[in-house]
This record gives sequence, structure tokens and C-alpha cells, in this order.
Amino acid sequence: MSVAEEPLRRAVFLDRDGTLNVDPGYISDPKQIEVYLGVAAGLRRLSERGYLLVVITNQSGVSRGYYTHETVEALHQRIREILARRGAAIDAFYYCPHAPHEHCGCRKPGTELFERAARDHRIDLERSAVIGNMELDVEAGRRLGLLTAYVRSPGFYLEPDPGRGYGADIVAPNFLAACEAIVTRDPDGQRSTRSPRTPETKA
Repeated sequence: MSVAEEPLRRAVFLDRDGTLNVDPGYISDPKQIEVYLGVAAGLRRLSERGYLLVVITNQSGVSRGYYTHETVEALHQRIREILARRGAAIDAFYYCPHAPHEHCGCRKPGTELFERAARDHRIDLERSAVIGNMELDVEAGRRLGLLTAYVRSPGFYLEPDPGRGYGADIVAPNFLAACEAIVTRDPDGQRSTRSPRTPETKA
């Protein structure tokens, strides 16, 4: 079977700071990475159900000069190491280095990185989901027709009370609960009423 004939896979797109790990603001040292309890268990649960796990994160600290691309890669390596010790793994990391005023298409709630990941990994967006702690995560998912899951990060000082989770399909008290809610849904059953999109074929 050629690559083009292989079936599309489903994925869960994951926010990073405030969703997977504690967010003190513009993390620039791998030693600052602290993965939340329950994250590894949630990731294992999703992997067992066949979901690819893809991190999509805004990292405007690169554009602002707070840290470098190499720093971001080191942070991601640190997350991989922590998760590996807990029996979990991330399949891919994608990040936007731009500041909001640059008006790029890759900064969430823009969908460029989601679409790039979908092309790279042959992801079926119609059967995929997103988990995040911010309105922009929910909005990005909404634009793509993903199943959206909101999880409030403990003690995140910039976050207002989201009420009903910014209109997410799933509002969960923690990351593990969000993962459980995703896997208990029929992936081919009731979906969001938002218009779904599939990955573009052009690079």
C-alpha cells in the first residue's frame, strides 16, 4: 500500500503551556518545565485509542527576543524526557514564533500549523480533537471543525473566568478528564455543528 493509499489517522491537538505544563510566563529554561499530574495518564489513554498526539503552541517569546528557536526545541526535548519517564509520548511539536502584531497565519487561533500537521501526518481533521486552556485553542478548533475540549489550567493568572469554557464541546476539570471525555465519544457519531475542513494537499 502506497502512502497515498494509507488511511487517514485521527489526532488530538494539544496546547502546551497551561495545558500540559505549568505556565509561569515565557519559559526560557528547560528546568522550568513542570508537567501537570494526570497529563501522562491522559496521553497514554489517547495513544491506546490510536490518536496521534500533536502539540500546537504559540511561542511569541522568540519574536520578542526572550529566547531562541533552540530554546524552544530544548523545552520540547525536556517535555519528551519527562513524559517518557511516565510512559507517555508526544508524536510531534509545532510552534509559532511570531508576536500578535505580525498577523501570521500560524499563530493560534490561526489554523496553519494544524493544517501543516494534518498534511505531514495524514490526519483526518473531521475525526480529530483539540485540548487547550485558552479561548484561542477553542476558536482554532472551531474553525477546523474539530471536537473541542477546554480544560482550565490551575492558577493561570492571565485567564478570566471562561464560564462555559468558551463554548467548547467538552469542558473538563482537568486534562485527564478531558482525555477520557474524548475517548468515550463515538468518533464517527455526533460532531460539532461547525463546518469541518480536511487538510489541503498543496504544501
